[in-house]
Amino acid sequence: MFRTALRNVLAHKARLLMTVLAVMLGVAFVSGTLVFTDSYANAYRNQDSKSYAHVDVEVAVNTDYSGEFPGINGKTLDEVSRLDGVAEAVGRVSGTAFVADKDGGLIGSASFSGGANFAPGKDGKDGLYEFTDGSGPNEAGQVALDKDSAEKGGYQVGDSVPVALKGPAKTYELSGIFTTENTSVAAGGSLVLFDTPVAQGLFLRSGVYESVTVTAAPGVSNTELAIAVGKVLPDYAVAQTGHELAGEVSGDASFVAGILLAFAGVALFVSVFLIANTFTMLAAQRTRELALLRAVGASRRQVTRSVLIEAMVVGAVASAAGLGLGAAMAAVATSTIDLGGGKIPDGPLVVTSTTVLVAVVIGVLVTMVAAWLPARRAAKIPPVAAIGSAHLPATTRSLLIRNVLGGIVTLLGAVVVVVGAGTGGSHGAMLVGFGALLAVTGVIVLIPLLSRPAIALVRPLLLRGFGVSGKLAGQNAVRSPRRTGATASGLAIGLTLVSALTVLLVTLGQAVDTMTTDIVKADYMVTDSGGGLDASTVAALRKAQGVTSVSQEQQGWVEIDGIQEDVSAVTPADFDKAFHLPVVSGSQDALAKGQIAVAEDLARSQGWRVGDTLPVEYEDSKSGKLTVGAIFESNIVVLPVVVSTAVTEPHADKTFISKIFVKTDGSTNEKTLTAVFAGNPTIKIGDRQDIRDEFSGYLNTGLNIMYGLLAISLVIAVLGVVNTLAMSVFERQREVGMLRAVGLDRRGVTRMIQLEAVVISLFGAVIGIGLGAFLGWAVGETTKADIPGYALVLPWGRLALFLLLAALVGLLAALWPARSAARLNMLTAIKTE
Repeated sequence: MFRTALRNVLAHKARLLMTVLAVMLGVAFVSGTLVFTDSYANAYRNQDSKSYAHVDVEVAVNTDYSGEFPGINGKTLDEVSRLDGVAEAVGRVSGTAFVADKDGGLIGSASFSGGANFAPGKDGKDGLYEFTDGSGPNEAGQVALDKDSAEKGGYQVGDSVPVALKGPAKTYELSGIFTTENTSVAAGGSLVLFDTPVAQGLFLRSGVYESVTVTAAPGVSNTELAIAVGKVLPDYAVAQTGHELAGEVSGDASFVAGILLAFAGVALFVSVFLIANTFTMLAAQRTRELALLRAVGASRRQVTRSVLIEAMVVGAVASAAGLGLGAAMAAVATSTIDLGGGKIPDGPLVVTSTTVLVAVVIGVLVTMVAAWLPARRAAKIPPVAAIGSAHLPATTRSLLIRNVLGGIVTLLGAVVVVVGAGTGGSHGAMLVGFGALLAVTGVIVLIPLLSRPAIALVRPLLLRGFGVSGKLAGQNAVRSPRRTGATASGLAIGLTLVSALTVLLVTLGQAVDTMTTDIVKADYMVTDSGGGLDASTVAALRKAQGVTSVSQEQQGWVEIDGIQEDVSAVTPADFDKAFHLPVVSGSQDALAKGQIAVAEDLARSQGWRVGDTLPVEYEDSKSGKLTVGAIFESNIVVLPVVVSTAVTEPHADKTFISKIFVKTDGSTNEKTLTAVFAGNPTIKIGDRQDIRDEFSGYLNTGLNIMYGLLAISLVIAVLGVVNTLAMSVFERQREVGMLRAVGLDRRGVTRMIQLEAVVISLFGAVIGIGLGAFLGWAVGETTKADIPGYALVLPWGRLALFLLLAALVGLLAALWPARSAARLNMLTAIKTE
């Protein structure tokens, strides 16, 4: 039986290829995700190992320490330096610094831009940096720059380099260019070295270090040295060896891996339907062959085992191919993926034994599970079928039990979805999710039944538009409901997911966009991708030509009535010109009186009303009282509590301005405002469209990810339609020959196959889009209470585009089967049994 199964696999190479491709895509995404994650983590581990190669022991503040950062003072540094076994101890300071190129643009990734101190030892060198030109900075007006950043900016030793920390950029003389194994530089960032006193003043305070790098004397082990150093440290500090520090991976691939695993899940889910469909048709086509096996003594178990062996072989081949493709995808991802403008450090691809095992298990297991029901069905073929005609395709009546079960599950799922939509909140969302699972499962089970009436509606159009070819295409599409339903399922699943999220995100986007345009009256928004905005930025904008008001938003927190809440601190006079809060009670003018404005949902949950005086505790632990002067509709533009800066600033240790909104008289533009901050690479100025994108851009990102999922399901759906049509053509060779004999030309045969594919694809698309729109509405209903102005939006243009893509899928999938059918030899086809 094993030899027979193996022969059957190799006898149908095209069929084998289609099935292998379906499984391979699912395995590729799973294995690719695992390879990418392992390679990502390994690259950072290796880079960290390199960056700590010159560090025997490092002293730093314990990560568990709470309170203001104490740093490592000079006294502790001297004590460590005098210990036996210490060859050298060097104080380190680091922070965030941004380098501008000669055009004022940011060099490197903002997320990985750093600054540090140049700390030469007794030999005048710093072991962490090797200078290729010039030397380290030794006075306040000098900096050194890493080689990659210097090349990107076109800088040479002696040039003036603008460096920004918080606020306007300052110009320094470039004293040297160096290479380093610093992880941030390897990840696409920049590194600026300052003289130690300058770095302390910029990043900490005079005489204080962030950490201490300790070099062991000859013959002293790093572990022994770390123990000795630890004995002289204050309670808040800890000593660790370089090896221990290198093991703490800096990179975090969980977010990207999660997206890729979602891709893999969709690919596997759709692949199951294709594989199951393929093996179902194989069993139908090989009725006589399998019946002969039964007639010569093969048991039902042996026939089942034969089909499962075929599935196992296909799964094993697909697993190997999928693992290879996944590794290739991971290689591309590691070299091209955008990490906020950064990159993954160089490193080899890592394919672990776990990844190989997962790929094999998924590929073989998915294929065998998908083939199990068709295998059981094949085993039930009676031996008498070997001398009789093949079994006829399943009729609607034979699907009675399936249809009843499908109808019950679909109805139950729809009821649960509607109940969840009416309930709202997190509980309602859970109900909608459970109902959606039931509804999708039920519809997929019902698809064969639905195919007959749905396709019957378009058959008159096919006849009128395409004549005999159209009539035959309609009849072929409903001849085998089970096959048509399985073929359409793949496309239906993908479009259900994407249509639901398209409806939801477009609706949310419209609500957010309306909310933003109604609330924000400012013409421009200023943000900082680096160290944050400060008072000097506000002052510079106030002096700019055509600016009528500058409203800053400072973020902080206040404990109100025992509950800690995030606060937007604003200057009331300017805030009134830049914003229009949707106040439901009280007045926005209350902010100028030192009162607070509170979001409606927060006020409702706490029972606060306009006029209530509430006890507060500020960031500096001082207490006071504030009066609720206004309650406004909850929104994403400002935080739940809005208060005047005059109230919060006396209690804030540092002022953090997150955004600045600028109102103009129309005589200025974005270019003019940008010129105000020439040389500061971190400040960005956006117009009203950018303001809208700021608050709704994440929704577009989510849509783009979902469209990526659609692309995967489309690829697999194409394979499914190709496979179905190819096998259908094989089954109908004699029929095609007879049609050719009675006058249907090759063009007519091609058109018939193409129309059949388009009809099946559009049928799946209509099911998916309809179900997706229903689920998108339901999920939206659970969230609308938290989103003012929420109203369902059906993006007809995008839904129509999905239908067009489905039709295109059908046409593309039919190319090869239609060409094969048209080229069949008429006489040979007629003689085929």
